[in-house]
Amino acid sequence: MEESRVSATRDCYATALRKASRRMTALYDDVLEPSGLRSTQYAILRELAAGGSLTINELARVLVLDRSGLGHSLRPLERGGLISLGQSPSDRRSVLVTLTEKGKRQYGEASVLWRSVQDQVGSLLGAAVADQLREQLNELASDERLG
Repeated sequence: MEESRVSATRDCYATALRKASRRMTALYDDVLEPSGLRSTQYAILRELAAGGSLTINELARVLVLDRSGLGHSLRPLERGGLISLGQSPSDRRSVLVTLTEKGKRQYGEASVLWRSVQDQVGSLLGAAVADQLREQLNELASDERLG
């Protein structure tokens, strides 16, 4: 029988957060798989569904992603016809990301799956703990002191 060893990196905040993030991402990706979306792609569609069209810079800021990472996630969404990329009417240098009708439909279908995994996590951790954890993580993600 294999002996379980305590991780040497257990005391590192960044490593603990990355490990938890990988577990949560895998869970969400597994549940969202029937929709054809990964959790990162779902987050993009959700932002666009909630806020309308956004420039790539605005979307990157809201999702706390660098532009190249965001671009990597946008390409398959554009190829699939879920988003369109176009020139911003207010700033010709900015690229505007818009949710298409097909994207709205796929987002709506994926939202049912997303809600099920949200409920699963809430049940697993307890609603109060899950809500508190989410709020703390959102505060951490928006804390400008962290760079």
